[in-house]
Amino acid sequence: MNQELSKAALDYHANPKPGKLSINITKATETQRDLALAYTPGVAEPVRAIAEDPTNAYKYTAKGNLVAVITDGSAILGLGDLGPLASKPVMEGKAVLFKRFADIDVFDIEVDAPSPEAFIETVVNIAPTFGGINLEDIKGPQCFEIEQALVERLNIPVFHDDQHGTAVIVAAALLNALEVQEKSLKNIKIVCLGAGAAGVATMRLLVSLGVSREAITMVDRQGIIHVGRSDLNPYKFAFARETDERSLSDALKDADVFIGLSGPNILTPDMLKSMAAKPIIFALSNPDPEIQPSLAFEIRKDVVMATGRSDYPNQVNNVLCFPYVFRGALDVRARCINQSMLIAAVHAIRFLAHESIPEVVFKAYPGSEKLKFGPEYILPKPVDPRLLQVVPAAVAKAAVETGVAQIGYPKHYI
Repeated sequence: MNQELSKAALDYHANPKPGKLSINITKATETQRDLALAYTPGVAEPVRAIAEDPTNAYKYTAKGNLVAVITDGSAILGLGDLGPLASKPVMEGKAVLFKRFADIDVFDIEVDAPSPEAFIETVVNIAPTFGGINLEDIKGPQCFEIEQALVERLNIPVFHDDQHGTAVIVAAALLNALEVQEKSLKNIKIVCLGAGAAGVATMRLLVSLGVSREAITMVDRQGIIHVGRSDLNPYKFAFARETDERSLSDALKDADVFIGLSGPNILTPDMLKSMAAKPIIFALSNPDPEIQPSLAFEIRKDVVMATGRSDYPNQVNNVLCFPYVFRGALDVRARCINQSMLIAAVHAIRFLAHESIPEVVFKAYPGSEKLKFGPEYILPKPVDPRLLQVVPAAVAKAAVETGVAQIGYPKHYI
């Protein structure tokens, strides 16, 4: 980040009032009667109603539209383990995105927990406040353990965005990129560089969509994940291959797809040259991708490429997913967010990129007037208002159909 942008970012967060969030009152509080209804004695009536039937909390409190964005600060963006307090600007930012794109209220909660077990207990203990839990910036492999434990113990949606948000957007982008490149999901060779939360979750989702596990090669800092390694956690071992290949260079020979969730400038020109015809490159390291787009296009004219940056075409951005998945889940009071709901989100996002782009997108992205589905447009833009129309509806429908919804499909989705 250059000096000017760094100063602007600090000024943005500090002025005119510190932080990015505030709490607003939603009921009248002007008169003595208003206050009597808001607090004592009037507040006793919804208390009694909720004690009699806990589902009344959704009728009389903000629970049904309130999500907790919770972290321990152990994996903040690409900055690492800087602790819970340092993560607060990111969690406030996440809350802003929930509100801006799906009108969901958020409390950001930064937990100083000495162990995964302590973190889990903290979340379980405060869960009655919320309609959903969004886990954020928790390092692996404990992020898997934490999410699974919370899913099992809570009856509200629990979603680790670093895992599933990334997986949904990568899957939607890949399906469209394969269409552009005239390739099939069932006949491709995928190399995933990075075997943390995002990498494992993305590969799991791609398998559920039809990719063979044998077609996936995962690579971490020690090289290819293969069955002969003794340093693998269970999540990595699930993707261990029986192979003599040991390096990223070995894996990329004749590969159709490279998905980078690692670090900058790791994909070399020779590696890209060795890939199959019409390769797909998702260089998602942020802010510096695994290979610069200008270099990739110089080496291969037949490449379709995506990055995590907004200043290049095809940004893989989780904001296309998590606000809308939660919106759909909350609207039917889903007990969880299951694989069918994630797949529904994949297809809703994917097919939206095939539609004509609305005028509001052109205003937000100068020069986008020429965009249409193709090599430089495989995902909708974050400001596309149709995301709020189609993704929550698809997620809610999947929740109802799979039996995890506690109320029916909302009329406004029909």
